[in-house]
Amino acid sequence: MYDEYHLKSLGIDDFNELFTRYNLHNDKLWERYRNGYIKRDELRWKRMWLMLLDFKITDTALAHELGIAYLEILPTQTLLMPHTKEVLEYCKDKYEMHLITNGFETTQRIKLQFSGISRYFKTLITSEKSNSMKPHKEIFDYALKITNAEINESIMIGDAIDIDILGAINAGWDQVYYNPKKLAHNRKPTFEIVHLQELIELF
Repeated sequence: MYDEYHLKSLGIDDFNELFTRYNLHNDKLWERYRNGYIKRDELRWKRMWLMLLDFKITDTALAHELGIAYLEILPTQTLLMPHTKEVLEYCKDKYEMHLITNGFETTQRIKLQFSGISRYFKTLITSEKSNSMKPHKEIFDYALKITNAEINESIMIGDAIDIDILGAINAGWDQVYYNPKKLAHNRKPTFEIVHLQELIELF
């Protein structure tokens, strides 16, 4: 997108700085979205608009274009974290696996198809279907209901400490915090791992 939309010619000389600014605004807007302060469509374009504003670019039309293009490109990326398929292969005959995501339904389904891992998951549980979002307890309760699972036989694996792990704690589930960057935190997850391969030892 940086190249296709000639953002360098608009005065954005450093892609890494652009990406840093995007992540900053994206994280803040997702928090507002989770808390019900903004709508989905606003999140999609406004993260681009705020990113551009940081470089003194006040082009709302461009922000909307970038927002649309980003959602077209994002789910087609196929790179997985190391040992993803190895762990999924190990778990597939031992456990029933489901996905709980705050992401958008269509985007998540395309992601799973392009990355080649959709066959491992029985159910895709989204905020749109459950009318709730992690870390709220309701989305976890909804997951139990539609999968016919029990709390004492369920465990949440996630890489977002204040979304996945806190949400599971709130719902009374055990959790595995996947923390490859070894980020500092003050939560107390049931388990914490750095490499996905460690899940094989746990399970």
